[in-house]
Amino acid sequence: MAKVGVIGSGTWGIALAVLLHGNGHEVAVWSALPEEISEMKKTHRHQNLPDLILAEDIVLTEDMEEAMTGRDVLVTAVPSVYVRSTAKRMNPFCRYGQVVVNVAKGIEESTLMTLSEILEQELPMADVAVLSGPSHAEEVSRGLPTTCVAGARTQKTAEYLQGIFMKDVFRVYTSPDILGIELGGSLKNVIALAAGIADGLGCGDNTKAALITRGIAEISRLGTVMGGKFQTFYGLSGIGDLIVTCASMHSRNRRAGILIGQGKTMEEATKEVKMVVEGIYSARAALALSEKHEVSMPIVEQVNEVLFNGKSASEAVKDLMLRDKTIESSDIPWDRPVE
Repeated sequence: MAKVGVIGSGTWGIALAVLLHGNGHEVAVWSALPEEISEMKKTHRHQNLPDLILAEDIVLTEDMEEAMTGRDVLVTAVPSVYVRSTAKRMNPFCRYGQVVVNVAKGIEESTLMTLSEILEQELPMADVAVLSGPSHAEEVSRGLPTTCVAGARTQKTAEYLQGIFMKDVFRVYTSPDILGIELGGSLKNVIALAAGIADGLGCGDNTKAALITRGIAEISRLGTVMGGKFQTFYGLSGIGDLIVTCASMHSRNRRAGILIGQGKTMEEATKEVKMVVEGIYSARAALALSEKHEVSMPIVEQVNEVLFNGKSASEAVKDLMLRDKTIESSDIPWDRPVE
């Protein structure tokens, strides 16, 4: 049995807390919102996972020290925009060698750092890892079969986390490619916004397939230039997570995109979704990274135009379709090139 502290009480943090408790581990959950902790203590439920019952012995606390002290593993499950500020609060209670596994997805716009890089900067004493993949909290909380990948600096840490999280309905693979895992997990949210926008416009399955396929091409182009591994982008945390986020109504990014495609503003869509839409926060960072590394990312460019520059969704789709003619893959040579 391990002692686990889950830092963040959103749907993903709670779903993982219940999973870990079901695996026989001792679990504490921290929230920055006292009213949220108070409500969960009274009802043993989470407002966005109403069918899930929280066991009596899952500790619910607003005391960071209580959630962290004596824990074998800390799971950071706060929205990406709060990772740095939360890590600063964690610092005084974090011991040397503490395993900290990040399960949030995003890129910090001001620094273009991944979330694990932020954690390593703010918690230099910690052993930082990641867990990612196609894993909606709503389905994990219901015990539906799910697969993820644990990334770490060492095989020992990755396999340790694999053992803690894995069960008959939650299969965990391991990988040394933390950067690739995080880039796939954050950039796919931007592509999912595009997929939702297309749905909102009334586009069909052909469009969805095109966005997923060309989206992973954009993600892998940037990711490999930055140092991620090609195989990672065609694995669970890349194409796997992209497919589920573009196709599922559990995806807040797709739902926000649908509303934007139907004519709502970014602000109106976010308000209606009622949860953090990570793709909106990652879109500018993704564009900045593409410009920094001189990588073409036309879908990301058009999403930014729609979100921040007032471009209509229909015009963005038209511009994507009418770009200059090009080859699908420049790595495949012609048998008979043009003379």
